Amino acid sequence: MKALASVSAFVGKTFAGWVILFAVLGFFFPDTFKQFGPWIVTLLAIIMFGMGLTLSVEDFREVVKRPFDVAIGVLGQFLIMPLLAVLLTRIIPMPPEVAAGVILVGCCPGGTSSNVMTYLSKGDVALSVACTSVTTLAAPLITPFLVWLFASQYLPVDGWAMFLSIVKVVLVPLALGALLQKLLPGVVKTAVPALPLVSVIGIVLIVSAVVGASKASIVQSGLMIFAVVVLHNGLGYLLGFFAAKVTGLSLAKRKAIAIEVGMQNSGLGAALATAYFSPLAAVPSAIFSVWHNISGALLANWFAGRKEEA
Repeated sequence: MKALASVSAFVGKTFAGWVILFAVLGFFFPDTFKQFGPWIVTLLAIIMFGMGLTLSVEDFREVVKRPFDVAIGVLGQFLIMPLLAVLLTRIIPMPPEVAAGVILVGCCPGGTSSNVMTYLSKGDVALSVACTSVTTLAAPLITPFLVWLFASQYLPVDGWAMFLSIVKVVLVPLALGALLQKLLPGVVKTAVPALPLVSVIGIVLIVSAVVGASKASIVQSGLMIFAVVVLHNGLGYLLGFFAAKVTGLSLAKRKAIAIEVGMQNSGLGAALATAYFSPLAAVPSAIFSVWHNISGALLANWFAGRKEEA
C-alpha cells in the first residue's frame, strides 16, 4: 500500500504532464482512445466518488464560519466565468458547437485541482475547499440553468436532462463517497492516498477520449479554441483576484479565490458536452483540462512568492 501511495503522490504532483501526454496520445492514436468515449460519464462519477471520500464536516463548517468569503468565491465562479465565456463567443467568431462548449465549461463548478494549486500558492486552502464543495453541490441547479440561458442560442439545451445527469454523475457519487467515509472510516483512510492516482487516470482518459473523437475538428479549429481557453482561464484568474481584492479579502484569500474562479471542473464539461451536444463541443473542456493545470501550476508558483503588504 505504501508503494501505491508513493506512486499516487508522484502522479498527483506531475498531473499536468500526464494530461498533456495523454492529450497528445489521443490526437495521434485517435482510434485507440476514442473507445473510452462511452465511459466518460462513468469515469467522472468515479472521480466524484473519490471527492466524496475526502469531504468532511469541517469543509462545510468553513461556510458557516466565513459565509462572506465563501460567497465571494461562489458568486465569482458562477458569474465571472459564464459571462466571460459569453463575451468571448461574441468577440471571437467560432462554430455554434464550439461556442456552446465554451459556455458550458464556463458554467461548470470549480475543479478539485484548484485546492492543490491553492496549497502550492500558499493561499487559503480551507476557503478553496469550501468554495469547491459549495459550487459542486450547487451545480445540478445552477449549471443547467446558466447553459440554457446563455447557450440555447447556439444549440438546443435540455436543462432538465442536464440537471438529472449532474445529479447522477456528481451528487450521487459524492453522497455515496461521504456515506462510505462515515460507515467505514478505517478502510477509507487507508484508500485515500491512492485517490490522486484514480483521479488522474480518470481525467487523462476523458481528455484523450475527447481529443481522439475530435481530431479532425482540432486540426481545423484547435488554435482558435486554444486561444479562447487561454483567455477564458487567464481572465478568470485576474477577475477572481480583483473581486476578492475590492471586497477587502486578505492576500491568502485572494489567491484562493483567483485560482478557484479560474479553474473549472472541465471533466464535467466534457461529459455534458459529449452527452448533450457533440464531440466538437467537448473540445473546449478537453483543452481546458490540459491548460488550466499548466497555468494553475505557473500561477501558484508566482503567488507563492507574494506576501501581504504591510
